[in-house]
Amino acid sequence: MALEWYIVRVLTNREERVRENLERRVKADGLQDRIPQVLVPCEKVTEVKNGKKRIVSRKLYPGYLLIQAELGDWEGHEKPVKEEDQKVWFALHETQGFGDFVGGQKPPAPMTPEEVDGILGRIEETATTPRMAVKIKRGDAVRIKEGPFEGFDGTVEEVVDGKGLLRISVTIFGRSTSVEIEHWQVEPA
Repeated sequence: MALEWYIVRVLTNREERVRENLERRVKADGLQDRIPQVLVPCEKVTEVKNGKKRIVSRKLYPGYLLIQAELGDWEGHEKPVKEEDQKVWFALHETQGFGDFVGGQKPPAPMTPEEVDGILGRIEETATTPRMAVKIKRGDAVRIKEGPFEGFDGTVEEVVDGKGLLRISVTIFGRSTSVEIEHWQVEPA
C-alpha cells in the first residue's frame, strides 16, 4: 500500500497542538516513513486594519488536519490486521485531540489526487503571494469611508481579489457612475 492523504477531524482552535502532539508521537514510535506529513492547511492573507497592511495566516479548514499516511491492510476488519499497521493506527488514535477520519468509513477513504493538488497548490500559491482578504462580495451595499468619494453609498459590481479592489456603482449628480476603490476604503452600508 502507498502513502495517501487523509482528512482528520480535530478540535477547532487546537489544530496546531494536535499536529505537534501527533508529530512527536510519530517520531517517538519511529513511524516517520508511515506518517511523513501532518499539515494544518493555511493560506497567507493580506489584511488592512487601521490603515496598516499585515500578512496573517488563516486556516483553510478550521477543525481539520491533513495527514499523509500509509494505513496498511484492513481486510474488512474494524482495525488493521498486521502488527506494524496497528502501530500506525494506535499512534494516530491515541494522540490527544485526534478525532476521526472524515467519511467515517472502515478503512478510511483517502483524498483524490485532484483534491490534494488543489489544497497543496493553494497553500503554496499564497505562501509566495498572499491574497487580499476581501470580506465584501458582489451585490453588497457599501458606504465609501475614505478618498474623493467619501460619504457616497453604492453597490459592489465586481471584486478584483488579486488586487483587493472593488468596482462600485455610485450615483453622482443623478447618474450612476462606476468607480474603483480599495476594499479597505469601504464599509457595509
